[in-house]
Amino acid sequence: MAALQPPVCEFGKPAPDFNLPGVDGRTWSLRQCMGEKGLLVMFISNHCPYVTAIRARIIRDTLALQAYGISSVAIMPNDVVSYPADSFDNMCRIAKQLCYPFPYLLDESQAVAKAYGAVCTPDFFGYNADFSLQYRGRLDACRGETTSADTIPELFLAMRQISATGVGPAQQAASIGCSIKWKQANGSNTDL
Repeated sequence: MAALQPPVCEFGKPAPDFNLPGVDGRTWSLRQCMGEKGLLVMFISNHCPYVTAIRARIIRDTLALQAYGISSVAIMPNDVVSYPADSFDNMCRIAKQLCYPFPYLLDESQAVAKAYGAVCTPDFFGYNADFSLQYRGRLDACRGETTSADTIPELFLAMRQISATGVGPAQQAASIGCSIKWKQANGSNTDL
């Protein structure tokens, strides 16, 4: 798996709109996903080891953020033909098995991932209530499934700050993850 780091936060960049199908049978728009104080947009996948290592913490933090008026949405952007583990059926299975507390959406055309500038899974985008980008960083410094008592929940703290002030932290550490599996013009994808 190729590990990539997304670029730093472009403060103030507006959130691109979308209308994507969710595992719950609904079609979701950006506005429908927005919380009272902000929105966390996460690009994740089913098979990426970086994502599977932190899924429990993603669930924990997104549940906790609801109390601060921050909603969350997860978007799966990978080429499902070349990576069947990321298929819609598998998205439905994993979301149900793990009780995802957020909409889990399929970006089959990959247009939404491109509009956001997503480069890897996981890739986190934190917006304030005005749909203005305030966070583009990692969940925390731990890349494994286990954390220590002194692991700082960077994404949670940033989104809590955005809820209170509308502005994200000036210092942010980039996330790291598997490259998005882009569709190729000839229909094959050789990216690991």
